[in-house]
Amino acid sequence: MDTTRRGNYESGTDYVLEYGELRFTFNEDDFVERIEQAALRLGFVCGSLDPEELEDLVNLAVNGEVLRPSSALGEHVKEAWEELAGSAERSLVHWLRRLVFRGAWLDQRVKEGELDVLFDEFTHGFSYVQPERASEPIELSPEPSWAGVGYRR
Repeated sequence: MDTTRRGNYESGTDYVLEYGELRFTFNEDDFVERIEQAALRLGFVCGSLDPEELEDLVNLAVNGEVLRPSSALGEHVKEAWEELAGSAERSLVHWLRRLVFRGAWLDQRVKEGELDVLFDEFTHGFSYVQPERASEPIELSPEPSWAGVGYRR
């Protein structure tokens, strides 16, 4: 029986995400970048965001809402709240947090040697593989698209 305890992802102490026994801590730059990438992956935003938009996006992910918008993105979140909130497991907030956590979990597994990253020259994408299982790729659960209610400048 393998009793090795997996390490927790850590890049700083500004933000904390916990799930079960896992506790991932992030510095501000790492967390903000991960939140922006999650929003892009979900189709909620297109392209890079300005600092005020990032502030609202981070507030949404951390606090679960945007009380005082700093940007048009924050105003959009308030206006489209009914569509964005949904049930707890289907909300935009849930999926932003989930993708940040999943990315950090995968990064930690790579760091610990449990996973490798492969680049596919055909698709120009990356995949995670298990080196101990003949480089068998791992399947990531699909995420929903928020493009229909996404923020557009």
